[in-house]
Amino acid sequence: MKGEDSPHGLGDSFPLMEIGACETEASEQWDYVLVADRHTLQDHRREQRQQRFLGELKRKGFHLKVLEDQKQVFFGLRADGRIFDLYRTLLLEPEVAAPSAAPLTGPPQVPANTRIRIVNFILNCKPAAGESFEDLVKDGVFKTKFPLHKGEEDLKKTWAQWRNVVRNQPINEIRNYFGEKVALYFAWLGWYTYMLVPAAVVGLVVFLSGFALFDASQISKEICEAHDVLMCPLGDHGRKYQKLSDTCTFAKLTHLFDNEGTVVFAIFMALWATVFLEIWKRERARVVLDWHLYGWDEDQEELALELINCPDYRLRLHQHSFLRSGVILVLSLFMICLMIGMAHVLVVYRVLAAALFSNLSLPFLEEQVTTAVVVSGALVHYATILVMTKVNKWMALKLCDFEKPRTFSERESKFTIKFFTLQFFAHFSSLMYIAFILGRINGHPGKSTRLAGLWKLEECHLSGCMMDLFVQMAIIMGLKQTLSNCVEYLTPWLAYKFRSMPCLGHPHLSQDPVLRDWQRNYRLNPVNTFSLFDEFMEMMIQYGFTTIFVAAFPLAPLLALFSNVVEIRLDAIKMVQLRRRLVPRKANDIGTWLQVLETIGVLAVIANGMVIAFTSEFIPRVVYKYRYGPCGREANPKVDCLTGYVNHSLSVFRTKDFQDPVGIAGSENVTECRYRDYRNADDDYNHSEQFWFILAIRLVFVILFEHVALCIKLIAAWFVPDVPQTVKNRVLDEKYQRLRNKLRCKSTDPDSHLLTVCSRGLFFMRGRHRQKE
Repeated sequence: MKGEDSPHGLGDSFPLMEIGACETEASEQWDYVLVADRHTLQDHRREQRQQRFLGELKRKGFHLKVLEDQKQVFFGLRADGRIFDLYRTLLLEPEVAAPSAAPLTGPPQVPANTRIRIVNFILNCKPAAGESFEDLVKDGVFKTKFPLHKGEEDLKKTWAQWRNVVRNQPINEIRNYFGEKVALYFAWLGWYTYMLVPAAVVGLVVFLSGFALFDASQISKEICEAHDVLMCPLGDHGRKYQKLSDTCTFAKLTHLFDNEGTVVFAIFMALWATVFLEIWKRERARVVLDWHLYGWDEDQEELALELINCPDYRLRLHQHSFLRSGVILVLSLFMICLMIGMAHVLVVYRVLAAALFSNLSLPFLEEQVTTAVVVSGALVHYATILVMTKVNKWMALKLCDFEKPRTFSERESKFTIKFFTLQFFAHFSSLMYIAFILGRINGHPGKSTRLAGLWKLEECHLSGCMMDLFVQMAIIMGLKQTLSNCVEYLTPWLAYKFRSMPCLGHPHLSQDPVLRDWQRNYRLNPVNTFSLFDEFMEMMIQYGFTTIFVAAFPLAPLLALFSNVVEIRLDAIKMVQLRRRLVPRKANDIGTWLQVLETIGVLAVIANGMVIAFTSEFIPRVVYKYRYGPCGREANPKVDCLTGYVNHSLSVFRTKDFQDPVGIAGSENVTECRYRDYRNADDDYNHSEQFWFILAIRLVFVILFEHVALCIKLIAAWFVPDVPQTVKNRVLDEKYQRLRNKLRCKSTDPDSHLLTVCSRGLFFMRGRHRQKE
């Protein structure tokens, strides 16, 4: 039904509705669509509240059109040209500006993304007296609201299709359709993906160089030939001695990512992260200058929208409360401790899983209990991340609401910092445990640290802790890049197909072209404030995995590269074909996310330095090579400098000192076993002199590595200016020309009023001239 045929009498309530002529109007003339259920409006009170809200919109200058199907009532909104005249007057926007002698009025001259942004702001504002749209949705008066997809066919052909996976992105077209915020996201994502190519190549070379030395490593040779060296039992499971030669394969695999190239690659990634950010800043400056947004002020934009919505708007000043800040700090620390506690829960799981797997008596688990524990622990960690993501988002929102930010942009910035901080600990706390704690607080054979006095804490893999960290990183990144992308695409695709099935009670598309278009948009998946935010967050976490522990997983940039090539098209298809249209937002930067990227870059330097120093075998190998090995005793030894390293790095334990030596299989023929540590066997197994010397070298390395890497970052940041000189010169020239024009107007007519008109006219004419260019 249309207009006056509505059973709710809405056609009689709004005389500005265009009843007859509107039947053939194109849907592009309608800025927004509100949706309500027909059956909910049978409540007279709800209908009155709805009419009051729509009447308020009419008084603000909105035209209304009502269309219905079997289940929903659709309200099309079109803002009057006076609203956009106010916008041009307050912001002097070049993209819609005109000389004062020939002002542009009426809807056709206003870009669609600007219209949608203004209308959305007005709909979201809570009036001083009355109900906001959000309040009405909660009470069932309305179901939802959305802008219409219109004119997206070109984006579908050139961008939002899988066959366009290798084509450049049409950033300007994305900006014209989705606004600057979305366009900058895709520009950043495209640049990030492009910059991943050299990082992926270098990481792959480092990884493959280990293959070149797969059988040539002196350490691997010694391990594979150590048939007479028995290793002490790692835990309570598998109570038997294991030959060191049984770990031959894992020793060779460990050398793929724990070799001399690891240090070089970690320094390279620190430099890469800096260069990536600096060049992105330059790219962003060029883009926003072409968009005439280089000096755009977000606060001024929001103030202008507030005044357009309500001319009597009273300025809301910045406020700060030490009490509120203290409460937020305490709650944030509590959540961080909770994230760290979740890592401890995973520790408990791995200990219990080791005991469980050892009691299952499965043949394929008997020799690989430790590997099974590591893999299952990574899967549990991934599931924990999915759950805690929802908890963290809810908590971050509550903290932001309690802090009472002044504007939406300020709220978004504060929410970003809080949510990312919580997500960082949720994703990386388990990796930090594996990298820096696992196997270091376990004591020694015969005197092990036990959980609740019952279960022995897990040990690192016999081939070293780097293997555990590598497996954890590979599983988490693999799942996030493959499973998450599949879910991210299939979920909205299946939901859209479900919403489009008439057999499930969804009404058929109407014959009316306007109503049919509104129905089609309504059946698309809904979007919200966090739709773009979630995409940014996903990329920031991936960037963290790509840089922070990259020393343990040099294939991370390669996985991220493949994932991002798919992610760009995946996000494009979701936004253009599977989801309702995002509300365009203005922006001249990616905002707080840039600070997040810079923080991740600093954390990456610290974490990689500590991984190389404390997790890998790089420092013990170097110390042995130049102090305890053949090269330390002779100037030109005839053997490899690492000859004897394996025997040097394994401590001796007398089997008679076990608390229950009889319970270990084969103990009657074994008098001593070996374990990874630097301890003396003749003085109660205290740490040896080598342990303390190596520890000192580790600390010195961390300090030197971080200072060198940070200096390289600072030099790179200084060497590559944030803003290109061409951009600075163009901005400077525009300022110069604007001042000269004002001076010329002043010299020809000193009247101050005419001066204002003249300067404004010149500004408008310059904006139109840029459009023609």
